[in-house]
Amino acid sequence: MEKNLRKLEKLLGTKFKNKDVLRMALTHRSYLNEHPDCGVDHNERLEFLGDAVLELVVTEHLYNNYPNPEGELTNWRASLVNSKMLAHIAKEIGLEDYLFLSRGESKDKGKARQYILANAFESVTGAIYLDGGWEPAKKFISQYLLPELPIILEQKLYVDPKSYFQEKAQEEIGTTPSYKVEEEFGPDHAKTFVVGVYLKKELIATGKGLSKQEAEEHAARAGLHAKGWI
Repeated sequence: MEKNLRKLEKLLGTKFKNKDVLRMALTHRSYLNEHPDCGVDHNERLEFLGDAVLELVVTEHLYNNYPNPEGELTNWRASLVNSKMLAHIAKEIGLEDYLFLSRGESKDKGKARQYILANAFESVTGAIYLDGGWEPAKKFISQYLLPELPIILEQKLYVDPKSYFQEKAQEEIGTTPSYKVEEEFGPDHAKTFVVGVYLKKELIATGKGLSKQEAEEHAARAGLHAKGWI
């Protein structure tokens, strides 16, 4: 298990007392099938721990900085700690380059990779907390995840785009939107879908995603912007 973890430690902003904790955070279950003697367990227990740490840090930040009611804060938190956001941040950090994956998982760049990256962000958070405690974990989350909150609030990313687009379409023009797959490409295990959202027969916007549902959500959000409803 040779990877340059010093550079990663710099990116994470913490120096691990126990490097095996960091190695475990980066080890996917699939890697152990090919390397059973690698010396560390897979990262799923650290994911469990990291998920709780993330929720608490984000909750504390929201509680201390926003006087909004519980329902709104819950929606904002969900937008910050969901798998799409965590995978996005993990990719931005460059965490993908340090993961220990099986040969098969290394080649798969589809939907499964998004979940692996999101889980890795959680497990790394758990590792930082386990090795260094609350303050280093809070510092890491504050550096990489919390800066996304103003963007979420400004662009209303906490709103479910399909529900909101339907609500606005019925309110403004008395019709229900429909969705149609315009294009799909890529291998079966990593297909990309392009979906159009229509009002009556008019194409309002398109969205791309690694599943039809994800593409529909992107199309709905694009539609909200196209119609000036968000």
